[in-house]
Amino acid sequence: MFDVIDFLERVGQDAQLRHASRDEVGSALSNAEIDPELRVAILARDGQELRTLLGQGPYCCLINPAKPGEEQEECDGSCEEGEEKKDDEDKEKKSDGD
Repeated sequence: MFDVIDFLERVGQDAQLRHASRDEVGSALSNAEIDPELRVAILARDGQELRTLLGQGPYCCLINPAKPGEEQEECDGSCEEGEEKKDDEDKEKKSDGD
């Protein structure tokens, strides 16, 4: 796996290789000891497949700043993703029913 990471690092550092044609990237790959499935993903520029083959799950980075004057709640880490929203919906239903 380190060979593919080293290769991707090299591509990121070399502007000519980063924007090279498929044939040029293929030539560079021929010198690296990288599994055929990874080679196919790299040549296809398929980031999703590459992450899957490297065992990387999906990730999300979200920054949601509070609006001026609003108080932002902090999560204590005890809830699963989506639970907080469900709890908020339950609170709204209870307040509508009162």
